[in-house]
Amino acid sequence: MQTATRLQQCLVDFHKRFSALVTSGEGTLPNSSELDKTINDYAAFIIDESNQMEWEQLEQQSTAELTTLVIELREASARCVAMMEKYRARRLLNGEADETDYFRNIESGIIEEFGGFNIHSDSKILLVGSGSFPMTPLYIAKRTGAEVIGIDIDAEAVELGRKVIDRLGDGLKIQLENKLLEQLGDMKELTHIIFSSTVSLKYDLLDQLHVLTNEHVVVAMRYGNQFKSLFNYPKQETDPRKWELIDTIVHPKHVFDVALYKKQRRAHH
Repeated sequence: MQTATRLQQCLVDFHKRFSALVTSGEGTLPNSSELDKTINDYAAFIIDESNQMEWEQLEQQSTAELTTLVIELREASARCVAMMEKYRARRLLNGEADETDYFRNIESGIIEEFGGFNIHSDSKILLVGSGSFPMTPLYIAKRTGAEVIGIDIDAEAVELGRKVIDRLGDGLKIQLENKLLEQLGDMKELTHIIFSSTVSLKYDLLDQLHVLTNEHVVVAMRYGNQFKSLFNYPKQETDPRKWELIDTIVHPKHVFDVALYKKQRRAHH
């Protein structure tokens, strides 16, 4: 029992740290080193297997208080990641080098994202939730020569992201747009779609994408269940007539996992 209490106290402490950063960040960005430290500490906390075991005990005595804490932690940590990306973009644009453990963790996760569904130079990828420091588009376009479109509902993030692309991705086929799915053209040409794990409405958007995309499109949904749901929006059931879960790529050492979906094939009679 004692361990579960310790873990819950850790969650409360992280919640306080994130909330203080979010509050101090209203209108301005908070202390950048404190932001980096908190997110790196939290990422290490989430992938620590001993914490995951304690979490299972804690979940068994699930309370309304714990449920609320999980939701608030997920939202506050997602906001802090968005703020940290803005910092990282600005540091790069000001000529300051930058490397944090959290970003290294994400970058190493991108490599195995699509499992057997390889991306090549003819692929056309959409990233939903591209953020201010668009690592995934840069990484994919650099490694494969594919065309990547990133969308984000935060106009400032898109503006910063474009400047980062200009600096790091000269000549790569990357475009970033402050648009909604239905405002994008040529959706039928997409071969792959990636959802960032901190997009809260990703399953509603997946549902919308069914009619907009071609029948062969592959969707990589970044998510976090159980303990990882403290840092990511969890996996949900999809409409079985629309999307079929074809693979799950679990990364014990990464902050999120990946669920792969394809369009449901109609049964042939």
